[in-house]
Amino acid sequence: MTQFTTELLNFLAQKQDIDEFFRTSLETAMNDLLQAELSAFLGYEPYDKVGYNSGNSRNGSYSRQFETKYGTVQLSIPRDRNGNFSPALLPAYGRRDDHLEEMVIK
Repeated sequence: MTQFTTELLNFLAQKQDIDEFFRTSLETAMNDLLQAELSAFLGYEPYDKVGYNSGNSRNGSYSRQFETKYGTVQLSIPRDRNGNFSPALLPAYGRRDDHLEEMVIK
């Protein structure tokens, strides 16, 4: 079994709120994807020697809340020094998943 399945089974065995489990898992996955997306954009991993004197580097991050069907997730959006990076994972200035709007319309 994977770590995700093991944690899910533990959550179910303890009769905890399953939406909270999915919300925290989604938050972790989205933050990891954002970091990986910046690494792909820059062409090197954090602390890699290739990044020194490359002309562009990591420059911290800013917080953003994003509403999903499992609840609000707190995201840490990474930045690059030149200000050219914009994540493809999230729409610009978007604050919620389209799933909420689709659910209201139906």
